[in-house]
Amino acid sequence: MTNTTYQKIYLGGRIFMAIWFAISGFFELSRNPVVWNITLKLGYPEHFIYILGVFKICASILFFLPNRFDRLKEWIFAGMFFDITFAFFSKVAVLGIPSTMDTMVAFAVLFLTYYAFNKLYRADYTSALSQI
Repeated sequence: MTNTTYQKIYLGGRIFMAIWFAISGFFELSRNPVVWNITLKLGYPEHFIYILGVFKICASILFFLPNRFDRLKEWIFAGMFFDITFAFFSKVAVLGIPSTMDTMVAFAVLFLTYYAFNKLYRADYTSALSQI
C-alpha cells in the first residue's frame, strides 16, 4: 500500500474512534440511562464510570489533533485497546456473546487505525536507549 492509503485509513479510523469514544464518554458523564445501566450491570462502580468518561473525552480531543503528541497517541491506542478488551470480556461474562458486536467492530477499526499509524509514524525507540 502507498503512504496515501495509510494516511486515509489512519484519518478515517482516527475520526471514527475519536467520535465513538467522545460520545461514549459524554454518555457516561451525563448518566445516559442506556450506557449507565449496562455499565452498572457489568459490575463497574459509579465512580469508575465517571473516571472512564473523563479519560475518553480527553483522549478523543488529543486524538483529533493532527501531527501532534504521537507518543501520547500510542498511550491512547493502548487505553482504547484495554477499554474495548475489558468491555468485550465483561459483556461475554454477563450479557452473552451476542452483545459483543459493538466491541468487535471497535476492535477491528482500532487495529486497522493503529496499523496505519505505525506505518506512518514508526517510533524509533533504539535512539532513546542509546542515550542512556
